Amino acid sequence: MTANQLALFGKSKAMEGMIDDFLDRISEGGLRFEHGISAFVDSGLSERWEEKVAQMRELEREGNQLRRTIETHLYTEMLIPEFRGDVLSLLEDLNFLLGLTEDIFLAFTVESPVINEPFKNDFKLLVATAVKTIESAVLAGRAFFRNIAAVRDHQGKISFYEDECDQISTRLKRDIFESDLGLDVKMHLRYFVDKIDSLANEAEDVGEWLAIYSIKRDL
Repeated sequence: MTANQLALFGKSKAMEGMIDDFLDRISEGGLRFEHGISAFVDSGLSERWEEKVAQMRELEREGNQLRRTIETHLYTEMLIPEFRGDVLSLLEDLNFLLGLTEDIFLAFTVESPVINEPFKNDFKLLVATAVKTIESAVLAGRAFFRNIAAVRDHQGKISFYEDECDQISTRLKRDIFESDLGLDVKMHLRYFVDKIDSLANEAEDVGEWLAIYSIKRDL
């Protein structure tokens, strides 16, 4: 078995393609999330914002559809029965990350928080770092199927970026609450800081489960 094979599925090219397509949707969702929220921080709701929302919704829909198709193939083709539960849980957890980016995107749409100039850089830094945890989780997921020895390296990056998110979010919330803004505005901004930070926390959970799944495969 080589690192270039999708080890769990041997020569099942159809399953290999579906897994790759699914992981591509998660990765693209993270990038679109970062681009859209960073643009919002700079200039609020733009003329093309609804287009960005539609793109996020479509990615989430495609991710769900691919996950269900993969699940169906795993059962109907009797593939990897000993690891099927772990694979399905992994796909659900990764798909949850995509759904969470969409939820946060919609929250920005509905609530349209006003992000003051002193906080913009850290908001964008928090978003970018949270997306790095998602991308690292996707890479760890790819490694689980292709080169399981690399899972640990990617998991370490997830933890690193999650810790960075914690530091950024703590600093940002401290700066918000030390400002002269009204308490209601402070609470509103804190809510969005916590929502973005939750992406990193969820990605770290994916990494921890991947570590467990990887150990089980080596037994």
